[in-house]
Amino acid sequence: MDIDGRTYNENEYKNYIHGSAEVIGLMCLRVFCENDNALYQELAPAACSLGSALQKINFLRDIKADYDERGRVYFPGVDFNNFTEKVKREIEDDIKSDFKAGFKGIRHLPGGARLGVYIAYTYYIRLFKKICNTPANVILQKRIRISDAHKLILYFKAVLQHKLLY
Repeated sequence: MDIDGRTYNENEYKNYIHGSAEVIGLMCLRVFCENDNALYQELAPAACSLGSALQKINFLRDIKADYDERGRVYFPGVDFNNFTEKVKREIEDDIKSDFKAGFKGIRHLPGGARLGVYIAYTYYIRLFKKICNTPANVILQKRIRISDAHKLILYFKAVLQHKLLY
């Protein structure tokens, strides 16, 4: 779907996210659940929500490259020539909803998988907060990222939090 620059409509956007992110979450979940089909079925919606949140954050993070260099607009109905704080907040609210549903699933993952998923969740939450605190016009000008040093701090913090919670 990414070969040509394009503007996605609502259906294409949902299909893209399903095929690029939700399915990855489901494939990982299948492995994490170690043949426990009941647990897989229980956690599948959360895995899809978490995958969706991560993909949408990647879209926000990469707006400049996707729009300027590749001619892609993933968010349906969004005009990046008029990208306002209001539009950005609407996208962020959608991501928050996905994150909330995804986090509920993390808590119920088998112990061997939980820490790794929680570390990824911690990193993406921090990136998302940074994006939320960045004005819409700045997101259009540069890629928002977390420094390597901060990633290391997030890693150790997530490991500690995980040990305290579980």
